[in-house]
Amino acid sequence: MKQIQLAGYKAAHFGWAVSGKVATITLNRPERKNPLTLESYGELRDLFRELVYATDIKAVVFTGAGGNFCSGGDVHDIIGKLVKMDMLELMAFTRMTGDLIKAMRACPQPIISAIDGICAGAGAMIACASDMRFGTARSKVAFLFVRVGLAGCDMGACTLLPRLIGLSRASDLLYTGRAMQGEEAERFGFYNRLAEPEKLLADATAMAQSLADGPTFGHSMTKTMLYQEWSQGLGECIEAEAQAQAICMQTNDFERAYNAFAAKQTPVFEGN
Repeated sequence: MKQIQLAGYKAAHFGWAVSGKVATITLNRPERKNPLTLESYGELRDLFRELVYATDIKAVVFTGAGGNFCSGGDVHDIIGKLVKMDMLELMAFTRMTGDLIKAMRACPQPIISAIDGICAGAGAMIACASDMRFGTARSKVAFLFVRVGLAGCDMGACTLLPRLIGLSRASDLLYTGRAMQGEEAERFGFYNRLAEPEKLLADATAMAQSLADGPTFGHSMTKTMLYQEWSQGLGECIEAEAQAQAICMQTNDFERAYNAFAAKQTPVFEGN
């Protein structure tokens, strides 16, 4: 099976840093509120696909530089080009952007988004595709697709967002394109928690570190089941979880936890 180490990965279109078992992705065009380009879309998609095979990265933090998360697709570098494309080219683009979301959901590592300032359009969908979202009270989350004459069904918005905050609330945001304020986002369940801006990244990283220090094989199975069970009935879900849990019970981490409990000690997980 293919296995790789990504600690030494050199990103061309965003920041990439690794501390221990936690990687941090930073969108770093702060002068434009960190918009995505065609190139950054593609590189992010490819990186998350590679994370499936990474043995050294156990959790990922996704953030933005300069007090903003991501303003969405770059108006000039992307939208200006889209209006000149034919249907086949447009389909290639929309499938590529969707492939980023699929790659984020398919990679085994939990992804924690640390969201401050503007989180709009494609940036909001990156947040949706993450496993957890930490935000600030001053942040603003907006699904802006309708504002540029498009449908709200972009990059999986009509399936991901209702599952996070409910159908009625998702309908409100997707039909209007309005900004959801930070406290509202926490109340809706979009944010797992709020943090002060100066503590946001540290809090998100601490969560990622705690997950990376845990039973990471089990975490990857949890993520797989959360994704897989969306389209299954209860009986199918229970059977799938029975199989997943039986697999996890064969790991050394499961035995480590038992031995530590018996010895009245804290288990030290190794992810196998």
